[in-house]
Amino acid sequence: MLNMNHIVGTHDIVMITLDTLRYDAAKLEEANCPNLCGSGGWEKRHSPGSFTYAAHHAFFGGFLPTPATTDKTAHVRLFHTKNTGLRTHPHTWLFDAPDLVSGLQEAGYRTVCIGGVIFFTKKNKLAKVLPGYFQESYWRMTFGVTNPRSAEHQVNHALKLLEKADPAQRLFLFLNISAMHGPNHYFVPGAKQDSVETQRAALRYVDSQLGVLFDAMRNRGKTLVLAFSDHGTAYGEDGYEGHRLAHEVVWNVPYREFILN
Repeated sequence: MLNMNHIVGTHDIVMITLDTLRYDAAKLEEANCPNLCGSGGWEKRHSPGSFTYAAHHAFFGGFLPTPATTDKTAHVRLFHTKNTGLRTHPHTWLFDAPDLVSGLQEAGYRTVCIGGVIFFTKKNKLAKVLPGYFQESYWRMTFGVTNPRSAEHQVNHALKLLEKADPAQRLFLFLNISAMHGPNHYFVPGAKQDSVETQRAALRYVDSQLGVLFDAMRNRGKTLVLAFSDHGTAYGEDGYEGHRLAHEVVWNVPYREFILN
């Protein structure tokens, strides 16, 4: 169990949301994802939201996906806002701020967002809300869902920022990875529509791009990685398509937390 009071201030933190990644797709690809799953497999959790905008508001409030169990003692929150009147675990890091991102900033972190899907584009007022939590936020067309090399472009942008980053200042780096979000059929040659299989292929591609980023973070020092999906999506189950709906393939998400060694 991580003691976040020993992590915050001593470790960089990388938070990666694998946008729209289903739990079942992620679980089937564990053996093919050495960067995300080299030190362990995916944990099944429940998302706090059924689409990107809702889920990320919860994440940035400190409400990460919840363990898929009825045993509430199994859920020790990593982050929690102060002065709620609720009992918190001794290992939970408490922040006195309206959101986790600004709480980490107050703790001395440089906060950086590299967006992916539409809610991070900053193209209208709504799409400026989530990136607005951060001191720095970036989005390019090449980071978006229509680019089959989006993860490569996102990681390369992160690497450029890391080259100029002060090694003495702790970093909170957030990436919203867009590749698993539809359309993802182009990750399987000849596929005409998105499916669990094409999303699995997208995940394999994303994992192949993360190794160089993780190496760069290791070079900076101790790093905590939080990697999880914001929600899943339906590919015809019970007649449902897409997300922003109440179905188990939407609410069940993969979750991992690990220290880079």
